[in-house]
Amino acid sequence: MIKYQTLLYYCYSTIENAEQFAADHLKFCKSINLVGRIIVADEGLNGTVSGTEESCRIYMDSILTDPRFAKTDFKIDEVPEPSFIKMHCRYKSEIVYSGLRDPHIINPQKRTGTHLEPEEFMKMKDRDDVVILDVRSNYEHSVGRFKNAVTLDIENFREFPDKINELAKYKDKTILTYCTGGIKCEKASALLLHEGFKDVYQLHGGIIKYGKEAGGQDFEGKCYVFDNRLTVDVNQVNPAVISHCRNCNAATDKMINCANPECNEHFTQCDECGERLEGACSEACKSHPRKRVYDGTGYYVKVPQPVNVRKRRVSAEL
Repeated sequence: MIKYQTLLYYCYSTIENAEQFAADHLKFCKSINLVGRIIVADEGLNGTVSGTEESCRIYMDSILTDPRFAKTDFKIDEVPEPSFIKMHCRYKSEIVYSGLRDPHIINPQKRTGTHLEPEEFMKMKDRDDVVILDVRSNYEHSVGRFKNAVTLDIENFREFPDKINELAKYKDKTILTYCTGGIKCEKASALLLHEGFKDVYQLHGGIIKYGKEAGGQDFEGKCYVFDNRLTVDVNQVNPAVISHCRNCNAATDKMINCANPECNEHFTQCDECGERLEGACSEACKSHPRKRVYDGTGYYVKVPQPVNVRKRRVSAEL
């Protein structure tokens, strides 16, 4: 029986001729039959890829033997089938977009919050002087987050810098930041330090690593991921469902994309409402002429949209 894996990883490391590297890296990934999404920038790599155990082993060996990426920390999930349909590797300005390009403000290769391993994070998170800060977007923390975490009303990580003033009241606290795999925390913690926060830490490896190494204790709900699984279980100790169906308010942790491609909104929906609305978020989207066929998963391959249509698609940041 063929076994598959999904790898989540990132590495901040300067890449010369990064645009050419992206093109060459795409060819390499296809040559070993990987599928997934990789962002390449001058500042490093950010990816989620999936394939057979053999393909994933070859890929990890290739990355780790490159001196630029030797410290890459791979989070490995065993999966019943590949978590993507296609392979994309694209050059972008940042591997996680913050809109802050000044290296004197943010440079994760030089300054970030202190990294905490999962067990260390678990021991610190309940202290009275600690604030747990979720730096992810609304649709991510709505389906799962740490107990008592401070969350931000943002649709995209690029909005995080605008929330610094709201966080100023915590400047005398110890800040523990966290995100899915750790990549957003590198920039979030760097910005907090730049803005005068003194005691800043980050969960190394993010929620995914915490689930694997600390049992996911006190992470409530599920963790949103950027592949066709949409969410994954984290907590093996004291799990809880914290999200509700958008349509009927029943407790559910199932996250889907609206079946109307011109909406494509991420939201939680119970199976009963999913069947009734055929995977749409509303009756209007259900009756849309371009509505996709709902197969019960709520995950769809991206469909090109007319340029004059206002998109509500959530940006696919890893």
